[in-house]
Amino acid sequence: MLPSNAPTFSVIIPNYNNAATLARAIRSVQAQTYPAHEIIVIDDGSTDHSAAVASEFAGSIVYIHQKNAGVALARNNGARFATGEWLAFLDADDEFAPDRLEAHATWIQDEPDIDFLLADQEARDTSGKLLGTIISACKAGRKLLAAHPGAERVPLTVSDFEDLAADGFMEIRTISIPRQTFVGLGGFPAGHKIGEDLHLFLRLLANSRKAGVVMRSLATYHIYPTSAMRKNPVQAAQNFVQSVESLHLELTNAPSPVLNGYLAKRHAVRLSLAYAYLRAQRKPAAVGTMLKSFFQLPNARTFRDILSVARGFRSGAPALPRDTSVA
Repeated sequence: MLPSNAPTFSVIIPNYNNAATLARAIRSVQAQTYPAHEIIVIDDGSTDHSAAVASEFAGSIVYIHQKNAGVALARNNGARFATGEWLAFLDADDEFAPDRLEAHATWIQDEPDIDFLLADQEARDTSGKLLGTIISACKAGRKLLAAHPGAERVPLTVSDFEDLAADGFMEIRTISIPRQTFVGLGGFPAGHKIGEDLHLFLRLLANSRKAGVVMRSLATYHIYPTSAMRKNPVQAAQNFVQSVESLHLELTNAPSPVLNGYLAKRHAVRLSLAYAYLRAQRKPAAVGTMLKSFFQLPNARTFRDILSVARGFRSGAPALPRDTSVA
């Protein structure tokens, strides 16, 4: 029997042609040490046998089929049907750790007024090989690891949000957000093919005051060679820049740490786009991308990055920076 103040979680799984992995995702939620209030699978117009896979779980999941509209609207649709107090999201080709919900539920019971919660996550390739963890791969995470060695929980305040926005570890699989907050923010933005997660996360940061992170992995992100970032890196980087830039006016009046972090992130995704252009031998586009950054944010960092792109321009063999598509 759960205590009276135990939070309820609706876990939303958007699915598009992931019949091969959908059952694994669902079972990882069913195996939680803290039971989900409900599991909602939103089938985004799949043409494979996803419906047959979902039917194996009839009675234990909510299955909703919609016309193909993209992952953002699929998640929003799931939230519309959700009845839990908190939302957790899992892509159909990924997995939750067994205590994913419990680790956050116990924190929420201790601090009912917390705005959102995060955690570490691991990345694995198709063979199951561990590629790394998100907290150790980003600046915000490494700072927390250095400041709180061995900690299980680390509280976050607005002053921490700058690093989190600029180069952080906010990930869809490990974020827990109150359903009312999600609805109030308008959910994920429509029309964004890449970067819809970060779009929501930045708006969430701008409207939050306290959060927390569980400093161990609570989910597994499975990386496939057919992902959008790998199939067409230039198009993916362009879409990501467009998504980030679309927030400029909305975040103008955000708390200064969030605004500063947003500006740093905007520059980082432009730099990533510039290097993608260089690798595709689109040199004028690379230079133009960085000049735009310098005119909007004329400081030593942007000038150094222009020089970095220029060196890549001359050498013809630039190296891509760390994938800034990870929020």
